[in-house]
Amino acid sequence: MPTNATHQQYNSKWQFRFDFFDTHGEPKSPEFKEAMKQLPLKQKLLININWYAICFGFIYFFILGLWRKALSLLGGILVLAFTLGAISDGLANGIGIAFSLLAGMTANYAYYLKETKGSNGWNPFEGMRW
Repeated sequence: MPTNATHQQYNSKWQFRFDFFDTHGEPKSPEFKEAMKQLPLKQKLLININWYAICFGFIYFFILGLWRKALSLLGGILVLAFTLGAISDGLANGIGIAFSLLAGMTANYAYYLKETKGSNGWNPFEGMRW
């Protein structure tokens, strides 16, 4: 996939992700889903998963400048952890793991929206498949 000249200031991973989103649209679009089927596993993971966001969650969103989305994630984590954590510690741990995975699955497209479209809203799941 050729690199877009407007994405030159980013490293090669972000350039690949941004070019893919530019070409195939948002993750919930049929074109995106069809294009994903054509990619090898390593490239699918590069586009769909951000390992830093999985490990550092909302902190990584702050680092990327996605502070509104970070606060939304943090609020969701706190509400669910306190509500369900009163029932079981294991349930609270499960909620933490689930939020880490959600952060990892949404960070790439959220950063793309901020950097290319100027969208910096509160919804961390904007444009995602669900």
